[in-house]
Amino acid sequence: MRIVGHTAAEIAASLERQLHAGGTATGDTLPPVRQLAGRLRVSPATVAAAYKLLRARGLVAGRGRRGTRVVPGSPTAPVARRAALPPGTVDLATGNPDPAFLPPLESALRMAGSTHVLYGAAGPDRGLLAFAAAEFEADGIAARALAVVSGALDGIERVLREYLRVGDHVAVEDPSFPGILDLISASGWVPAPVAIDDAGLVPRALEEALRRGCRAVIVTPRAQNPTGAAITAERAEQLRRTLRRFSGVVVIENDYAGPVAGTPARTVRGGGEAPWAVIRSTSKFLGPDLRVALLAGDEVTVARVSGRQALGARWVSHLLQRLALALWSDPSNGRRFARAAETYATCRSALRAALADRGIPSRGQSGFNVWVPVANESQVVRALADRGWAVAPGERFRLRSEPAIRITTATLEPADAERLAGDLADALRPRSAALA
Repeated sequence: MRIVGHTAAEIAASLERQLHAGGTATGDTLPPVRQLAGRLRVSPATVAAAYKLLRARGLVAGRGRRGTRVVPGSPTAPVARRAALPPGTVDLATGNPDPAFLPPLESALRMAGSTHVLYGAAGPDRGLLAFAAAEFEADGIAARALAVVSGALDGIERVLREYLRVGDHVAVEDPSFPGILDLISASGWVPAPVAIDDAGLVPRALEEALRRGCRAVIVTPRAQNPTGAAITAERAEQLRRTLRRFSGVVVIENDYAGPVAGTPARTVRGGGEAPWAVIRSTSKFLGPDLRVALLAGDEVTVARVSGRQALGARWVSHLLQRLALALWSDPSNGRRFARAAETYATCRSALRAALADRGIPSRGQSGFNVWVPVANESQVVRALADRGWAVAPGERFRLRSEPAIRITTATLEPADAERLAGDLADALRPRSAALA
């Protein structure tokens, strides 16, 4: 890589230009500080300062003895387009809901109305707030303060920005949704991995992370992506007891699957004065393109989020808010969500049962993802692609957890589960056995 400059700002700008132009890729290691200093004929302190500027921009992250590497999701990096799948390939990699269970838009668009909203009348739609508050309260989540944001990641970022500084650590599930990991790294914060099992965050692992100084924790109460973990009532109480001992930690619950998760929502918020937010996106049950999520939280956090939002984006489109309300509150769609949850559970269970019959362990308690441990992710992904299946390698989801693949079962026909399980068993078989 060609790096130029004599000041920290010039060196950092040179690297940033390369990243934007595609000359430096995600995962690339930057030259050691002293080596680059010698090449540019500047002091090591100047190069170290340049790397610090890049870390603050969320472009790179220190990896200890492995050096400084370019992080995924860097703000200036070009957005990579997913390559088209070969004809006939069954796509089980994208994490999308089944479009057949998304509500039709035509009648809801008419119900959303045609009235223009002008400056000075912006803000959350009161009808949507009232309906969402009832949904939150039914799940035991206080909803005295609410905000409307543009999706789960938007809500997560807005809450974290109100409480964190560059370099702060955020406790995250490991494995976790890549969008969350990218957001944290690209914002200059540090993701701190916390082990999870089928019941969610492991309390002892969370306590260790908090003792090491994490300022915030992000929890997925159900349909955890990628493992399908769902927090049980017992685990929720254990996590509440742990969090009570760290009163200043910001707790964010990412309830992104809502009514199609297939299991109840259980909050880990333990009361007290600690900042908290529960974010319920509508993407998985109303449609990913809607970009509407409801954020419940303590009054200070919601006021901060709403106040900052008013300075930038100003508000979420009232047309989208009214459309979300029309779709979400329609009783026929409520029945649709219930059928979706049942179908997703059937598809997920069919695959897990077929895998178990072949001695292949898997995870997936809720939602529509199944997490399958494997020894070599890329080899298994390629082998399944050769057999007409597209699945996601686990590398993008993992920090310290073991290799695996994620299979999205939302559109997997139960009748095809046996064939997929058989193909996966073949892919996992040692090469010598496969050639025998």
